[in-house]
Amino acid sequence: MISDRTKDVAQRATELYEGKLRSKLEDTNMHAFVAIEPDSGDHFIGATLSEAMQAARLEYPDRLSFGIRVGHRAAVHIGVLQP
Repeated sequence: MISDRTKDVAQRATELYEGKLRSKLEDTNMHAFVAIEPDSGDHFIGATLSEAMQAARLEYPDRLSFGIRVGHRAAVHIGVLQP
């Protein structure tokens, strides 16, 4: 079960992405990952989700960040490719 705090961070980070970051990042960082720390509004770009989240954690070790893949509906996809 997802905590209320986690839901709040995800919602606020998604709102920041949609309202301020999407068009800018899709022009310059398509398919990269972005970690958004919603209290500050800061964002961190990485080639991988781990890289982006680590940069956010280094800057804000006591805060939660939310990861998004630029230009995609989900940060990661878990599934099986069938022939």
